[in-house]
Amino acid sequence: MTAQPFALNHMTTPGLPLDAFFELAKSLGITSVEIRNDLAGNAILDGTPAKDVAALAAIHGITIISINALQRFNEWNSARQKEAEELIAYARDCGAKALVLVPVNDGSGQADGERQANLHEALAALKPMLESAGIIGLVEPLGFEICSLRSKTEAVEAIKATGGEQTFRLVHDTFHHHLAGEPATYPDMTGLVHISGVTDGRIAVSDLRDSHRVLVDQNDLLDNVGQIRSLRAEGYAGPLSFEPFAAEVHEVADPAAAIKQSMDHIRARI
Repeated sequence: MTAQPFALNHMTTPGLPLDAFFELAKSLGITSVEIRNDLAGNAILDGTPAKDVAALAAIHGITIISINALQRFNEWNSARQKEAEELIAYARDCGAKALVLVPVNDGSGQADGERQANLHEALAALKPMLESAGIIGLVEPLGFEICSLRSKTEAVEAIKATGGEQTFRLVHDTFHHHLAGEPATYPDMTGLVHISGVTDGRIAVSDLRDSHRVLVDQNDLLDNVGQIRSLRAEGYAGPLSFEPFAAEVHEVADPAAAIKQSMDHIRARI
């Protein structure tokens, strides 16, 4: 099989300025990246204009595959609409292909019936906004027990119910897929795969948090390799985007070497 294209989420090295982050990606042979709107002192939060991000990406030969993320997207209100308008415009103007959509994750909006209705409302509102800008909406179910959208099946049903098959895709996050415990995957509806590992076996699945997410290696407990193999076998051919949140990854002295080691580990097994 041909080598799977890797991508790099800025959460892998959140302390690097955007220019250095793009340089790091290119040094690893990676040309696809995700930028974020939640990194203090860094683009996008520092006010960097979208056109400057686009110019920087062009200089480095980088494709911005997503902005991560519109938070609480399935709690649709006037504030969310304004935030969505601004992020979609930024995505369009910086050349990003997609906007990640993250659901409410605080224990609210979980009731059966309520969560589906909220999801439908948000997708229906986002659909014309995304289509007008030529941006894909990447719906990311989260596995946390307090999340209002844990099920890929519910996400797919809502996408189809709103006629959004050309506008929306799923994010298959290997960490959240493991936590959710839902066996169903939808490779044909998947637009992006987020990869990260967990190596601390002392922690119950229900107690796992973003802070436990490291680079994938031989000690991974989430079966990243198995998940990737399964998605590939069923037709997924898109990017595998590194998204570790653990402080020990962010503080590593040589991030390029650490990421390359993880890339090599995965490539050798898929």
